[in-house]
Formats: sequence, C-alpha cells, structure tokens
Amino acid sequence: MEEAIPVSKSHTVMTEMVLPSHTNSLGSIFGGVIMSWIDIAGAIAAQRHSRRNVVTASIDDLHFVAPVKQGWTVNLKASVNFVAKTSMEVGVRVDAENPLSGDIYHTATAYLTFVALGADGKPVPAPQVLPQTEEEKRRFEGGRTRRAHRIERYKEIKKRS
Repeated sequence: MEEAIPVSKSHTVMTEMVLPSHTNSLGSIFGGVIMSWIDIAGAIAAQRHSRRNVVTASIDDLHFVAPVKQGWTVNLKASVNFVAKTSMEVGVRVDAENPLSGDIYHTATAYLTFVALGADGKPVPAPQVLPQTEEEKRRFEGGRTRRAHRIERYKEIKKRS
C-alpha cells in the first residue's frame, strides 16, 4: 500500500486576469469561464496528489457569491480534501481581486470529484491523503460526509434513468 500524501503536496494556486472575451454584457465574467478555471485548478491538484491522469467525475453545488469585473484578477486555490479508492475530492476556493483598490472578494467555492486513471484509461487506486493541520482535518471530515451524500444522490439519479 502506498504511503499517504500530505494535503500540502496537492496545493495549487492559479491566477487569471478577466479579459473582455471572458465577460458578459454587464462587464462581469461568465460563470462558465470561472467553472472552467475551477475544473483546471482542481485537475492540477488531483494530478499532483495521484501522479496520474485524472478525469472530472462530478462538481458539487456551485454558487457564485460575488461578481467579478473585467480587468480584475481571479485567484483559485485548490487542494485534495479526501480520497476514497480511485476518487479524490478537491476543494477549490475562488477569490477576485480589484487591482485598483486591492480589495479581495470571495467569489465561489466548489468541491469536485476526480478519478485517477491508469495507462489503460481505467480507474486505479489513488494514494490516501494525510491531513495535518486542523483546517485540513476539518476539510477531510467534510469530504467524507460529502462523499456519502454524493453516493446517495448518484443512486437516486440511477434509479430515475
């Protein structure tokens, strides 16, 4: 069995500038652009943790809590919270920064599930994660709970299809 890997090894910081092509008619960023950046930051964290190719299996509820304007900077912070067998929950926090004032606004938080893949493209076990700080331990326990809820929602979806 592989040794557990500290959360810090998966920590990813990604910074983007909001360009005119990213914005809607109100001058604020399209939600889909932020969703794309969340997916990329999450995938990088999952790959760093597993040292494998990964695919996105799910994105939990995503709520935008503040607008992001053209010309602002978007900072995404991602790390692995919890690992089951082949799946990894990654938390991504999105903050927007007004470069003229220096004000920072929490914009969104998302939890994504990624699956580690082998050379054949099939799921393979991912190393367990080792939470070390109190915050990492809290996120680990939250990840365990969210995984249980995801499994229940998935069962409901499968029943209906």
